[in-house]
Amino acid sequence: MIRRVRLRWPDQRPFDDRDGRPIRLLAASDEQDPALEHEVNRRALGTIDAVIGCGDLEPHWLAFLADAFRAPLVYVRGNHDRGGAWEDRPNVPAALGAGRTTRLAGLDIAGFEWPGAGRRDNERRSGLAWLHVFSIAWRTLARRLLGRARPLLVISHAAPEGAGDSPDAFHVGFRAYRWLMNVLRPPLWLHGHTTTASVPALEVDAGATKLVNVTGAVLVELEPPDGAAEE
Repeated sequence: MIRRVRLRWPDQRPFDDRDGRPIRLLAASDEQDPALEHEVNRRALGTIDAVIGCGDLEPHWLAFLADAFRAPLVYVRGNHDRGGAWEDRPNVPAALGAGRTTRLAGLDIAGFEWPGAGRRDNERRSGLAWLHVFSIAWRTLARRLLGRARPLLVISHAAPEGAGDSPDAFHVGFRAYRWLMNVLRPPLWLHGHTTTASVPALEVDAGATKLVNVTGAVLVELEPPDGAAEE
């Protein structure tokens, strides 16, 4: 069974033309979920509005999910997304670059790939994570001052430090991400990187933010703020 997460989204605008229907996102990372290889299981999930990748998935799997569900794709690269198929002009759109934003299914999405993704080494680059974070923070705060900001859905490969990360040195989250979470308070943060067996919980509520480890695959359903989503 594919895990499911439901969350009330604090902004009505993405739902204005949806007749109360939730926004349904298929988020995945790190491991190919074999259940999704079977049409009967994909059909049971129903309509998907967007596919979101949180890193360490081969490009052919990302392309398969987007094609199978006939949904747009946005993804960030993980620490293992280099070489092999990634050097052979992968048949997926360009990744959402670190510290970049896009709009998909009416949602503003901020992306954080593994700092230094694509390089031959697998080093943690905490300083680079801070640069990525500041590029999002100042633009978002400026838009808020002008009254133009929308709530952010954040997608990253690694988790924020102390919120969904793992205690080992390589899978501990980035302190820069934790700072950003505390400053911007995004309603939802999707990430991968930590194995499901290495953390006590796959969903973490940290203040105003729900963090979800999407290793494998998770169906995320966002409901309008008035709670009018159809069952």
